[in-house]
Amino acid sequence: MNDRKLAMPLVIIASIFTLLPSLSSAGQLISNEEAKLPAAAKFAARGGLTRGPGVKFVSPTDGQIKGPFDMKFQFEPRGGSKIDPASVKVTYLKAPLVDLTERVKPFVSAKGIDMSKVEIPPGEHDIKVEVTDDAGRKGSTVVSLVIAK
Repeated sequence: MNDRKLAMPLVIIASIFTLLPSLSSAGQLISNEEAKLPAAAKFAARGGLTRGPGVKFVSPTDGQIKGPFDMKFQFEPRGGSKIDPASVKVTYLKAPLVDLTERVKPFVSAKGIDMSKVEIPPGEHDIKVEVTDDAGRKGSTVVSLVIAK
């Protein structure tokens, strides 16, 4: 009976440790099939002042990136507002658009997105990150990543 009581918590602990590597590293963010899709139409960015949150691409900072790499975005709330982490949407700009939000969700906080060991196929990849603050204001950025072979 004591062995049985001890075995169940050990199984639970072992399960948690099995999940930890997947939570600490992102792995394959974009599949080879998704990378082969045609690029989405490019839209001109509209400039202007906004009170919405800022989305700043922090890393990687190198021109040609070799994977796996760490990818970080920082959210910048404005006017005393707070970022709503549940509002974060990440889109791979292909035709059709590829929603990456569920793949990124474990790495999102009110401060930003912090992913380690991201893998993306070689080539140029445009990724859009959108966020909303608690006042309903939106902010976004588009990042073009060039992954070396």
